[in-house]
Amino acid sequence: MTAVEPGAAPHIPVLMAEVLSALAPLDGAVAIDGTFGAGGYSRAMLAAGAGRVIAIDRDPTAIEAGAALVEASAGRLTLLPGTFSELDRLAAEAGAAPVDAVVLDIGVSSMQLDRAERGFSFRADGPLDMRMSLAGPTAADVVNTLPVKELARLFWIYGEEKQSMRIARAIAARRESQPFSRTAELVSAIESVLGGKRFGEMHPATRAFQAIRIHVNGELDELSDALAAAERVLKPGGRLAVVTFHSLEDRIVKRFFADRSRERAGGSRHRPEAAVPPATFSLSGRLEGRQPVEAGEAELAVNPRARSAKLRFGIRTEAPARPLDRAALGVPSLSGERP
Repeated sequence: MTAVEPGAAPHIPVLMAEVLSALAPLDGAVAIDGTFGAGGYSRAMLAAGAGRVIAIDRDPTAIEAGAALVEASAGRLTLLPGTFSELDRLAAEAGAAPVDAVVLDIGVSSMQLDRAERGFSFRADGPLDMRMSLAGPTAADVVNTLPVKELARLFWIYGEEKQSMRIARAIAARRESQPFSRTAELVSAIESVLGGKRFGEMHPATRAFQAIRIHVNGELDELSDALAAAERVLKPGGRLAVVTFHSLEDRIVKRFFADRSRERAGGSRHRPEAAVPPATFSLSGRLEGRQPVEAGEAELAVNPRARSAKLRFGIRTEAPARPLDRAALGVPSLSGERP
């Protein structure tokens, strides 16, 4: 197959060589790029010889921007609006199921972060939005309406923010006189509690912004559903590669592959081994070393975004797909009391 090069992507996909190695061989393969973004992984899979790529994105601006790559692909790339939690259904409706490979690059894209008008970034002022699909409640709706205890739990669970209650109270005090509408306003409220950024330190708004974004977009539920959808759509011998960027995401993916690759439940002389369903994934590696795979110094030198990236992957067995249990994967819930 020939490479497809209708112009450079606006950002550098992380762990590209490692992802392609995990998905190999791609020559003639039918693959799914569940998180199209700027098209980096789709472009690379086409260049590696994929016969057909089904790409999915919930962001209408990504769909629009990807039109040139679709046209240049001579029918090998199909770009569909939707969420990756429904990738099996979308692939089937496109006449492309089952598939040989699935890649998921989890979280917010560089295109979204770099555009102040999308409201994802605390580094530039913009509308307090954060919606990947440009539909539904915004981040402003969340910070202006959630009760203090629920807002604090959101920061604690989704952002792992230790000062969650203090931040929630500061937001509640400020919104009484003036509702939040801009990212800079939210940053200011957070800095009033945690102080401003010091050189070399993480920005004080990082965890709270992450938590709000995850909540607005239902990202962790989407991720667990996407893993189950990939399990359903992959043919025996098919490969799944998942790139994550923070601990909550990686924990879910790690538990998914650990659960789906188990062949025995373990036991002791006091408790016999329990029966487990047949493993749906094998973790026997196409890459040397232990998972997760992380970026090397050479990649970090040219792409600092890769610093927090982790790749996990598996090969589909012939065992039937299993029902999804989000709790078993450690998908956090906002219900209940703070730990």
